[in-house]
Amino acid sequence: MSEHICARCAHCQKTCCQETDIYVSLGDLRRIEQFTGRADFTEFRAASDPVYREVDGDPLWQACVFRDDGTKRVLKHHAGGDCTFLGERGCSLPTEVRPLICRLYPFDYDAGGIRDELASGCPTHLLASDETLPQAIGMSRTDAERWHRMLYQEIQMESAAPATLCTLD
Repeated sequence: MSEHICARCAHCQKTCCQETDIYVSLGDLRRIEQFTGRADFTEFRAASDPVYREVDGDPLWQACVFRDDGTKRVLKHHAGGDCTFLGERGCSLPTEVRPLICRLYPFDYDAGGIRDELASGCPTHLLASDETLPQAIGMSRTDAERWHRMLYQEIQMESAAPATLCTLD
């Protein structure tokens, strides 16, 4: 099992970097623009997967991320469904430049914090018997908690909703 879990995943299914709506916060936008020198990597689009439209459990997310027309800022995809930054070796962006959504996956969360149970989607059956998913992808809960705080601070900067709706009170 010397191959990275994400590579093993790509051999058996579509990955989280393919055909997934990756929300891009204003902070993500600035970090990626600064790193790449490009500004052509996002678009406003309605969620293609119904799971991403049903965010009733996180009213802050609903109020701050989605515009009145139901769209949100997401990374563009290539014609085959791959994320614009997905390369042969995985993401072409360094970890601290990637969208916060990407950094946080597979942790599941809402405005209240990181949940104990991981999000579904990763083929955990491909893990070594003594390995956890966060270990396999090299992520700590401390990093996830820091990125979660950043994400919710950044979504509150969105102009999609009146400032009074985009608070963590």
